[in-house]
Amino acid sequence: MKGKFRSAKNRLFKGMVIVFSLVAITPIMLIVFDLFQKGIKQINFSFFTKIAPDTWDAMTALNHGKIIPGGILNGITGTFLMVSVASLIAIPLGLLIGIYLYENAEKRYAGVVRDISDILQGAPSIVLGLIAYFWIVKNITHGFSALAGSASLTIMMLPLIIRSTEETLKMIPISIKEAGLALGVPYHKIILRVLIPTGFSGLTTGILLALSRVLGETAPLMLTALGNPFVNFNIDKPTSAVPLLIWQFYNDPNMVNLIWSSSLFLVILVLTLNLIAKQIAAK
Repeated sequence: MKGKFRSAKNRLFKGMVIVFSLVAITPIMLIVFDLFQKGIKQINFSFFTKIAPDTWDAMTALNHGKIIPGGILNGITGTFLMVSVASLIAIPLGLLIGIYLYENAEKRYAGVVRDISDILQGAPSIVLGLIAYFWIVKNITHGFSALAGSASLTIMMLPLIIRSTEETLKMIPISIKEAGLALGVPYHKIILRVLIPTGFSGLTTGILLALSRVLGETAPLMLTALGNPFVNFNIDKPTSAVPLLIWQFYNDPNMVNLIWSSSLFLVILVLTLNLIAKQIAAK
């Protein structure tokens, strides 16, 4: 009797979990379906190879029932430029700081660095954009630039990489490190050739998640990169980004179709990075 009652409770609980899970994901699935349905119409070769159109071209195309000409090439190139520069700074710096926190976990200075990292991770992105604005825009480039945008993205990426690096290294058995020391391997080589390769999947996952976070940020780029109607590869000049273009399209009623397509592109890009991170973590 007890066995049947326990089995019935298990089935009831499992059913409740399934029902509430469906309730939770249904709004998300509806949003994604609506985004795909409206965004796919504008996706074509020109969408990836031409810059954003002006209002007149968009209005003319809509009046004739045609697809809006142009695309988001200036946003794609600007996004990858700023994310690439930010990655070149944040990844090695974040790994080094994470390794330091792992090796000096009990030291007071390490605790201070860890607390600052946690504070930055919870800070609103607009605040980090303000930091980059007063630091880079006002005092270094004396104007909006891709470098300032990269600085704001770097500040956002660092906490994720630092914490993921520290937590990944904590999961590595201490015996692996002790074996290297017992063999007389220099300390720096133990880090470079033992710890980092052993925790490669976890480190890579943290980096990809950090990239996923900054790809869709708009607020800090509005204060630092500003935007650019043309393709720009000069880091000391204003540049565009896909999130900035979405905001620009939002303010123009003739560009509504491009909002959906740009958002769909961004969602697919972030989803791809997250799936890659999940696959790497599984290995």
